[in-house]
Amino acid sequence: MAETEKPAVAKKAASKSAAPKAVAKPSKAKSPAPKAVAKVQPAKGKNDNVKSKVKSDMNDFKAQATESVRAAATKGKDRATEAVGSIGKLIRDSAGTIDENVGKQYGDYARSAADMVEGFAGKMDAKDVDALAEDARQFIRKSPAVAIGAAAAIGFVLARLVRSGGKDA
Repeated sequence: MAETEKPAVAKKAASKSAAPKAVAKPSKAKSPAPKAVAKVQPAKGKNDNVKSKVKSDMNDFKAQATESVRAAATKGKDRATEAVGSIGKLIRDSAGTIDENVGKQYGDYARSAADMVEGFAGKMDAKDVDALAEDARQFIRKSPAVAIGAAAAIGFVLARLVRSGGKDA
């Protein structure tokens, strides 16, 4: 049995050594393949139609996305205006308690702060989203350090609110 197995092993070894030599030689017959791919291009008129259709579809998508973002920004602006107005009202309502507990002078400070907050809410409500965005851009250009500090503070407050919101529920 051992004698019959040896020739089979020898044939396998011979076939393995012969195969890499055949693969190692580059074949020149494969070079026409890229030319065949290059020949399969649509006619120029069809290509222009496809390009114009894609451009049209992209412009439609861009317009829809812009409108969607504008609607979301307007909704956010309305919510923010309501929130700022509520804060102003809360400060104003607290002014009487501050008068009683701390003193009339501090109550007047609270009323002044409430006036400023409510004035800000009114200005914010009067402007559209584009005007608010432009105001924000100009503010950031004039004082980038304050803008970065405000962004960090807002991010910190939002992170705290998110963390505490999960524990309260």
